[in-house]
Amino acid sequence: MLTGLSRRALTCVLAATAALLPMLATASPAAADPPAACPATGIVSQHFHSGHNGVDIANSRGTPIYAIGDGQVTISGYESGYGQWIRIQHPNGTISEYGHMYQRDVFAGDHVVAGQQIALMGSEGQSTGPHLHLRIWSSPSANQGIDPEPYLAARGVTLPCTPGVGPRPTPPVHPAESGRVVSARSADGRLEVFAAGANGVHHAWQNKANGTWSAWQSLGGPANAELAIGPNADGRLELFAINGDTFQHRYQNSPSGTWSGWENFGGGGKDIAVGANKDGRLEVFASGPVGVFHKYQNAPSSGWSNWEPTGGGPANSRIEMEKAPDGRLEVFALNGDVFQHKYQTAVNGDWSAWNAFGTGGRDLTVDHNHDGRLEVFASNPNGVFHKYQNASGWSEWEATGGPGNAQLTSERSPDGRVEVFAINDNTAQHLWQTRVNAPYGQWETFGTGGTEITAATNADGRIEVFGASHAGVYHKWQTGFATWSDWAWLNTTSGPALN
Repeated sequence: MLTGLSRRALTCVLAATAALLPMLATASPAAADPPAACPATGIVSQHFHSGHNGVDIANSRGTPIYAIGDGQVTISGYESGYGQWIRIQHPNGTISEYGHMYQRDVFAGDHVVAGQQIALMGSEGQSTGPHLHLRIWSSPSANQGIDPEPYLAARGVTLPCTPGVGPRPTPPVHPAESGRVVSARSADGRLEVFAAGANGVHHAWQNKANGTWSAWQSLGGPANAELAIGPNADGRLELFAINGDTFQHRYQNSPSGTWSGWENFGGGGKDIAVGANKDGRLEVFASGPVGVFHKYQNAPSSGWSNWEPTGGGPANSRIEMEKAPDGRLEVFALNGDVFQHKYQTAVNGDWSAWNAFGTGGRDLTVDHNHDGRLEVFASNPNGVFHKYQNASGWSEWEATGGPGNAQLTSERSPDGRVEVFAINDNTAQHLWQTRVNAPYGQWETFGTGGTEITAATNADGRIEVFGASHAGVYHKWQTGFATWSDWAWLNTTSGPALN
């Protein structure tokens, strides 16, 4: 299973004309750029000039560093001459880059807001003392930076500056994919993965962010379960597992720390999904023979409500959740006959009635475009179809090709493009947007057949994919941002078989 694989081409190819989505091809430019935020307090120790592609702001080690504007983190990693560094893509097309930090507080794929703390000042890499090296690029393809000082001044910030005080808006926390294999990042950036087999749930984790993997550990818990994972407001991950007889959960005792034992969470059912409200409270949806029910935290990182009906929903359905740009959760549920969805009518608030969303299918995945619009993919015997938000609501369903009756997952590349992965008994394939908020290319082979697939993002932005079969759980990861490794076991061990 999952051997003899193609590598992703370095250049994406546009799909056939019939598959183009004109309304997604370009984003309308803003009338004016919003005000910038002060990147850090300190003195300007070196200005922009021909031999210095940025501006240096010097201060003591540990001085907070802030995002100068709203955007998405595309790189959060380490480079020998630069130390720890971060790159943020902004809605106007420009990129801000921050170097020499000793601590990073955001990771690739995160959405940030102007004035949000992203790092602490350090002196890593080629540096003579603690400072922030700030660069501004006009576009992702630019090979020469622009002077940060006039760029900031045109947006209301003159260096040296004083960062704003008071609470800042919290960027959205998007739900992780649910399924029999799930993965999420701990607070320290390490990926953790869980897989449910016939003898319960198994667990493996990265030994450090972006690093190698532990051996698989057996946790017990529900056999052949569907899993969901979400972050509490205090940074602790929480895992949920359901099968036809039981529903249990377990959680980290501290951020990035050890895990509790299994605790009862409800009766049995078909599938689950979990997402974080804008105020940080986790909310869980579960399907069963009579529809969909939900349960939510009464306060962030706190106790739970009783189970409540949701007014129907597809029986024994597959469920996924996503988050709208304003922070409202949205739930999508599909079974063999019907596809429905519902959404919060207000942030942290009540829910709409279930609405028709399409006909039945095998599996679904939901993601968000770089501009925040939701995009839904669903499989049936004829392949994979998608539907996306536009100015008037939702598009019609459109065919993308791909394998029939596939298990689906999706993730975002470091620059914000959605990438979709599909697996059935015979093949694994993937496709991706040719640019942010844009049409998709064509499906390409990603491996041979299997039973389950999920994707997550490393702390440095590289996508990592986990595929399961009757033999165990494999993984495959981006070796750069356009090339892939071969499939391999985690830590040379197979993990649980998923039939």
